[in-house]
Amino acid sequence: MTPRRPEVGDRFRRFRDQASGGASGGRRGGRGGEELAVPRAEFRSYYGRPILKPPVWTWEIAAYLFTGGLAAGSSLLAAGGQVTGRPALRRVGRVAALAAVTASAGLLVKDLGRPERFHHMLRVAKPTSPMSVGTWILGAYGPAAGLAAIAEAVPLLPERGPLGLARRVLPPVGRAAGLAAAATAPALGTYTAVLLADTAVPSWHEAYPHLPFVFAGSALASGAGVGLLAVPPAQAGPARRLAVAGAGLELFGAHRLETRLGLVGEPYRTGRPGRLLRAGRALTVAGLVGALVGGRSRVLSAVSGAALLAASVATRFGVFHAGVASARDPKYTVLPQRERLARRAGEAATER
Repeated sequence: MTPRRPEVGDRFRRFRDQASGGASGGRRGGRGGEELAVPRAEFRSYYGRPILKPPVWTWEIAAYLFTGGLAAGSSLLAAGGQVTGRPALRRVGRVAALAAVTASAGLLVKDLGRPERFHHMLRVAKPTSPMSVGTWILGAYGPAAGLAAIAEAVPLLPERGPLGLARRVLPPVGRAAGLAAAATAPALGTYTAVLLADTAVPSWHEAYPHLPFVFAGSALASGAGVGLLAVPPAQAGPARRLAVAGAGLELFGAHRLETRLGLVGEPYRTGRPGRLLRAGRALTVAGLVGALVGGRSRVLSAVSGAALLAASVATRFGVFHAGVASARDPKYTVLPQRERLARRAGEAATER
């Protein structure tokens, strides 16, 4: 009698039993509690190499994730100051936005290796490529943020002479540029989430519904942090409201990263990424509480602003390192694939 050939479901169940049984060092753990005769399954690839090539990005890209969000949040902060008639808040937001987007361009060029490569990226517009779209967003945002910040130098210009004309022209140009930068800011603050999710890195790719919430909230919170840190409390009302919105979005998104992704959410909870993200949550809560109860305390407002900025740094670096960790460990690639194969086999068997 010819033995029955094992089906896909049988092979997956055997693999699952081996993996679950090894968790207790070879003790009970198979179906029905039977003793397993095999050691715990180890997730390895040929020659000990990862199945996926880990991202070659260095710390510059993790820092770029932060500075891009900071620029976006600062422009929204400046627009709030402009609309509500708070000149100190507007000025701080515009200057911070220009400094952050300049740092972003520098970090991106450093990662690319040669400055002309950034120019070459502007020679092509490819809507299906997050990198191409992001380059154009940065190219549109940068000049607007720069003009808005330059307009803040008007009080330093003489009223007469050749610069007198600039003194009259720059304020309306700055107002228009500030609003244009604020309109582009949401795309600048979140396109990097799409960029990460568009890769094959498991913990980034599977987090595509949640990363935009994390990045948007982090951008808003960092912009609020600039306002709370550098603006007198009497003019920091919009910054406090921005802190509430940003902290809420960031905490919501971070919670979903850890609880809605199954196995590939593990890197967000463990190791170096887990420590960074826990620190980010703690700093976000501390900054939020300080923003709400600080009132007119200059010291408490500054401390809460610094906490929100530090939280944004920790969150962006935590997300970055979680993706790298998931690409290096084969189990985050193998097990989800096997589960999908088993599920499809079961669905196909049910349809027969």
